Amino acid sequence: MTAAPVLSVAGLSVLAGEARDTAGARDAAGARGAADDRGTGEPARRLVDDLSFTVAAGERLAIIGESGSGKSLTALAVAGLLAPGLQASGSVSVAGSEVVGAPEAVLNRVRGAGVSLVFQEPRTALDPLMRIGRQIAEPLRRHRGLRGTELRDGMRGLMREVALPERAEQAFPHEVSGGQRQRVAIAMALACDPKVLIADEPTTALDVTVQAGILELLQREVRDRDMALVFITHDMGVVAEVAERVVVLRSGRKVEEGSVAGTIAAPQHPYTQRLVEGARLLDAALAGTWSPSAVTGPVGGPPGVDGSPER
Repeated sequence: MTAAPVLSVAGLSVLAGEARDTAGARDAAGARGAADDRGTGEPARRLVDDLSFTVAAGERLAIIGESGSGKSLTALAVAGLLAPGLQASGSVSVAGSEVVGAPEAVLNRVRGAGVSLVFQEPRTALDPLMRIGRQIAEPLRRHRGLRGTELRDGMRGLMREVALPERAEQAFPHEVSGGQRQRVAIAMALACDPKVLIADEPTTALDVTVQAGILELLQREVRDRDMALVFITHDMGVVAEVAERVVVLRSGRKVEEGSVAGTIAAPQHPYTQRLVEGARLLDAALAGTWSPSAVTGPVGGPPGVDGSPER
C-alpha cells in the first residue's frame, strides 16, 4: 500500500506579475495566459507551468533542470516564500495544509514544522554577526518554545546529529568551512522536525569530498526522521546518488517523471537524454576514459538546452 503524500503539488503555476483571476481567464479564453492587472491585455509570464507531483514520508524526490527552469521557484512556492510580483496558482498541500493563497498566520505554521529549506549558499542565510550555536538554537526557541537547559541540550544535540565539532558552537560563520556552514543550515532546518525538507542545490559550491558527506547526511536524516526530501539540482550525477524519483523541468514545465534508475537507463525526453549523457561524459572524463568518439547519436550535445551552458 502506497503511503499518503506529505507534500502534494497539483497544477502549480508561478506567474510574473499579479494576474487577475488566472483560473477564470484560462477557462474563458481557453489559453494558458492570463491578463495582467495593468490593463494592457498582455499575458503574464508563466515561470512554472501546471506542475504536479507528490512526495511521501521517507521518500527522496529530485527536481532537475538547467538554470531558469523553475526548480527554485517551485521550492519557494511550496514554502509560500515567493517574492513580491510573483503569484502562485494551483494547489500546494504540506501535511494537509494548503499553501497557495493561505494567510501569513497559516504559512508561519507550515514553515518549520511543515516544510524547511536549505539553500545553495548558507553564507547568505546565516547571520554573520551571530555565533553558530545561537543560530541553531533560535528556531528551537522560536518554533518549539525551548528555554534554558532544554534549549542548550537541543542545540548541542543537533550539532552532534549533523557532525559539527563542539568548537563550532562559539564560532562565527566566516570562521568555519563551507561544508560546515552547510551543516549549520541543515541543523537549523531540522530544528523544527519538518515533514518536508527542501534542499536547493546544497552541494553546488562544495568540493566532491565535502559534497559526498552532505548527501550522506541528508539521506540519513530522511531515513531516521521519516521525512520527505525534495532535492533540487542541475546535476544528474547527484540525482543518481541522492534520490529515488526524479522530476525533470525545462522552461517551467515538467517534461519527464519517473524512478531515477529507469530515467537514467532509458530517458524518454530529448532534454532528459542530454542531461543523462552529460553526466555520463563527465563521469568518463573524471575517470580518464572519455574521448570525442564516445559522443554519438542525437544526445551527444552539451548538457544544456540547445547547447546552452549549465550553471
